[in-house]
Amino acid sequence: MRLSRYFLPVLKETPAEAQIVSHRLMLRAGMIKQASAGIYSWLPLGYRVLRNIEQIVHEEQVRAGHIPMLMPTLQSADLWKESGRYDAYGPEMLRIRDRQDRDMLYGPTNEEMITDIFRSHVGSYKDLPLTLYHIQWKFRDEIRPRFGVMRGREFLMKDGYNFDLTKEDALHAYNRHLVSYLRTYERMGLQAIPMRADSGPIGGDDTHEFLVLAETGESEVFYDAQITDLKFGDRAIDYDDVAQCQAVLEEFTSRYARTDETHDEAEFAKVPADRQRTARGIEVGQIFYFGTKYSDAMGATVADAEGNRVPVHMGSHGIGVSRLLGAIIEASHDENGIIWPEGVTPFHCGIVNLKQGDDEADAACEALYASLTAIGLEPLYDDRNERAGGKFATMDLIGLPWRITVGPRGLKNGVVELTSRRSGESEELPPEQAIAKVAAIYGKMVG
Repeated sequence: MRLSRYFLPVLKETPAEAQIVSHRLMLRAGMIKQASAGIYSWLPLGYRVLRNIEQIVHEEQVRAGHIPMLMPTLQSADLWKESGRYDAYGPEMLRIRDRQDRDMLYGPTNEEMITDIFRSHVGSYKDLPLTLYHIQWKFRDEIRPRFGVMRGREFLMKDGYNFDLTKEDALHAYNRHLVSYLRTYERMGLQAIPMRADSGPIGGDDTHEFLVLAETGESEVFYDAQITDLKFGDRAIDYDDVAQCQAVLEEFTSRYARTDETHDEAEFAKVPADRQRTARGIEVGQIFYFGTKYSDAMGATVADAEGNRVPVHMGSHGIGVSRLLGAIIEASHDENGIIWPEGVTPFHCGIVNLKQGDDEADAACEALYASLTAIGLEPLYDDRNERAGGKFATMDLIGLPWRITVGPRGLKNGVVELTSRRSGESEELPPEQAIAKVAAIYGKMVG
């Protein structure tokens, strides 16, 4: 993409309504525009990151054996009345009526709908285990939407639902989701700590929230400092191996880590004093096991091996896809702008032409652009006729992890400058070596 042809409405001034870093930078970098309170249009740069995050979520869900589908945003109230949640959910639910005067709602979650799909098509234990998920827009009418996409009313969420014959099978599904979530967040450059949490209106006794530590987090969290040393890394995992998944759960949840809703002072006191930590956290996902709560209420049963009809054990598992953009920025920025991790960056690197209109500089930039594109990378080429300082400021603001700077002086020596956005360190390299280094970072082959 060439910046002269792109739609990137960056702002020089910070909008007054933006209270936290991620909201300020998303507005300034031209990623979003507010349509109404808590509802945003996703402009091209923001939309690219949103889709990158969504793709990582899809890949890790499929890797874990979960099956993607898509359910509608609007749901019939009848299903919610059947489960008993229609009146219990509260004013966060947007209730509407269609022209036939039927009660409808804009889905805040999908337990009822997925249970109805399951009971309509699955009747035998032989069809289990089964986990279905989708990534879809949700709406919750927050009383005070704020902090941009961190606490909006409309948001993109991955919600998955497991159906199992026994509690033991369903708890394995719970563990499987925990493992897949750890992989998902680390691929995005985040450390999301699983913490014992409250189930809220979803219900159930077993639940963990995944929280990213940040000063602007909405939750107060209490944890053992040892937990921040844990990394899942690139270890191989067999998602069908019950013991292996259980071991990961125990590794990542055996140390104290809780939100303020479930904090236990007596238990926290057992953590050595030098490891006790209190901080703020941003919730980016949650996993639940709630047994037969919905299958009992809605008649979702299967025939077991003896032919008896038994209710299935269920759980639901969510990742805040749109909220993750804000969380990543809160965890990765500096005074000049965003610093995108390589896994989610909207463009793999930026190309800055210091002297637009200079034949040699123009040709070198075009060659870099073509070479990077040919190996499957997506560069953003700043080919505008602007001052160098303005170009650097834009690149810093939008946060691309790598920048290649091309100018007549360097070209006389046969080099371009490759700069890391995170460290600020630069090195001069021949163009082909700069390409090879960027390619290696993203796991691409050259030539």
